Amino acid sequence: MEPIPSQMTVVGISKPGGPEVLLPETRDVPKPGPGEILVKVAAAGVNRPDVAQRSGSYPPPPGASDLPGLEIAGEVVALGDGASRHKLGDKVMSLVAGGGYAEYCIAQDAQAMKVPAAYSMIEAGATPETLMTVWHNVFERGGLQPGETLLVHGGSSGIGTMAIQLAVALGSKVITTVGSQDKADACLKLGASRAINYKTEDFVAAVKEATGGKGVEVILDMVGGDYIERNYDAAAMDGRIVQIAFLGGAKANVNFVKLMTKRLHHTGSTLRPRSNADKAAMVAAIEAKVLPLLEQGRIKPLIDGTFALRDAADAHRRMETSQHIGKIVLTV
Repeated sequence: MEPIPSQMTVVGISKPGGPEVLLPETRDVPKPGPGEILVKVAAAGVNRPDVAQRSGSYPPPPGASDLPGLEIAGEVVALGDGASRHKLGDKVMSLVAGGGYAEYCIAQDAQAMKVPAAYSMIEAGATPETLMTVWHNVFERGGLQPGETLLVHGGSSGIGTMAIQLAVALGSKVITTVGSQDKADACLKLGASRAINYKTEDFVAAVKEATGGKGVEVILDMVGGDYIERNYDAAAMDGRIVQIAFLGGAKANVNFVKLMTKRLHHTGSTLRPRSNADKAAMVAAIEAKVLPLLEQGRIKPLIDGTFALRDAADAHRRMETSQHIGKIVLTV
């Protein structure tokens, strides 16, 4: 194994603003503490929270790196005290609380997973954040069961494309909303049974038609705004709506009587501030129930494109067009 350098190239946020504030800089290579591992990064996923952090609206939690980047894949090059799940030289992918836009990154030993045999390092770098978000929100909070129908808003996003594949693989039906025919085609290819163009169709009416008037059991929503009440209309009796973002706004006029009369559950979560113990528990569940599907190559992130680490600003520009289908990845 090559010696670990004392310094590394990272991409930091020079000040809150647009993509142009993402600038390469040199920093000391961090040292892993108790229960941590140091990963030589090969690939890092780009996610909407990175954009929010860059703009100044999503500060890192206390103790986390101020660098953007919430998921990485690479090689374990150093172990902190008590880190025993992985050994030097292992190829791992991991959720991180920050710091992914760098040549080296600290990860929690308990949150790192081995890179599936069927995955490239780019695919591995695009997986942890979306996989854990989907698993926790759709299956743990939303309680999606085989035979039920899931409605995914933003089906062509990184989250959406993972949700479609995982739900279908575990025996559920998926309906999704998209903004173009290209995105609809991508979702259908991944296994969605219906892709609704929200620009030309009323998704509530389309959902009712597709379900024989029943509605869907689970809705994964990253839009918010006026979708909130429309989700209540599209949900089946005892339906579960899980909120993971508010791209369309965090405020809405909602008739909450529907929450009562349809016995709905409306919940939500954010992943980054959760405790290390919570995240480790999610990883353990994923390793037991989902990792075999990844090992077989039955579920893989859809890669929209890759950018070199130094070109992170261009990666953010691509994300902000909302034209991407699947994940955007930085290569190191």
